[in-house]
Amino acid sequence: MAYLLQVVVLLSIACWNVDANYKLVPRFEWKQVDFDFPNDNVRAEAIKNGEFIPQNNLPLGVERWRNKLFVTLPRWRDGTPATLTYIDLNTKEKSPKLKPYPNWEAHKIRENNGVAKITTVFRLYVDVCDRLWLMDTGLNDFLGKIEKIYDPKIQVYDLNTDRLLREYTLPKDVTREDSFFANIVADVNKNDCEGAFAYVADLGSNALIVYDMKHEESYRVFHHFFHFDPLSGDYNVGGVNFQWIDGLLGLALSPIQKDGFRTLYFHPMSSTHEFAVSTRIIRNKTIASDSYHEYKVLGSRGPNGQSTGSSVDEATGVLVYTLHNRNSIGCWNINKPKYSTETTAVLATDDEALIFPNDLKVDKNGTLWLLSDKLSIFADKELNYNEVNFRIFEVLLKDIVKGTVCDTSSS
Repeated sequence: MAYLLQVVVLLSIACWNVDANYKLVPRFEWKQVDFDFPNDNVRAEAIKNGEFIPQNNLPLGVERWRNKLFVTLPRWRDGTPATLTYIDLNTKEKSPKLKPYPNWEAHKIRENNGVAKITTVFRLYVDVCDRLWLMDTGLNDFLGKIEKIYDPKIQVYDLNTDRLLREYTLPKDVTREDSFFANIVADVNKNDCEGAFAYVADLGSNALIVYDMKHEESYRVFHHFFHFDPLSGDYNVGGVNFQWIDGLLGLALSPIQKDGFRTLYFHPMSSTHEFAVSTRIIRNKTIASDSYHEYKVLGSRGPNGQSTGSSVDEATGVLVYTLHNRNSIGCWNINKPKYSTETTAVLATDDEALIFPNDLKVDKNGTLWLLSDKLSIFADKELNYNEVNFRIFEVLLKDIVKGTVCDTSSS
């Protein structure tokens, strides 16, 4: 009887340790994005004067709050009229026009009219206090001549009023000449909204910037694990071979643990490994860079396991992440004792619809939002605008992880 039970358990484990290939269906898709200009005359004038060059626009980041789905469009080249936009989720359109957030004025970066400006945003974070956090690089046309409009800054918006609550420019002592800020997450306790911390990934100079909202200060954290892996810098995505040396990029936070802190899960973009550190360490300026062994190597995602975005579902502890070198997304349950190819799973692969899955988020309702954008082709040459280039997928996390090692619906 004991032997039979052992066989059943082993077979059960074998069944769990399998990948899935969930067929993702786009909620939204575009051959080319367009914006919700006040009227056709304004749009025509924007095209005429070069403020809007349709082929220069590529979406990258995604985040959801209530009926708003935020979409970022970094100013890769000249001609992006708004870098932070949203879609009204009540729409029935498959290819809706993007609405600027919080308004058009904020995106007119060359007009000195006293309005807080937003230059280039990559990824966003919505916290439990209904606030939108963004890291503005201050750059325009960074695939071209690279124009610095403003110093890099953090902005925080009240989503209930669309009012700017905080604007914090990073001081010179925390930035470097090669700094490049492409991700931000906010560490917030619902009972202490003003006691928030934000963690910003500097993929250009391999560091983590910590912003203390209550004390209005920031500092720079160093660690070897923030650097790229020289063996993981070769990519082949969408038929384009390229080499990137991007450092720290992926950031995801666990739920609050028993000690009152969270775990920050992180990885460089050019790496196949996942790492972790308690926020107890990085929120302490005096020890954040001097506690080498507090930073843990969790494990590897395996060959071609490089990743851009990641996100943790607070309800289940499932960490999901992009696999852009494999046209896939994967998962791991943070409650598992180890991180390996046996405890992670590939959830979906699509060699057309998932060419460069760039960002994903699990919202407060357990819905996974995923954006793919063919970035590798866009950066190398012009996209084919006779076909769909940009997609946003919506799927319940519990559905896409069902039957995989990440499934928490049954033990």
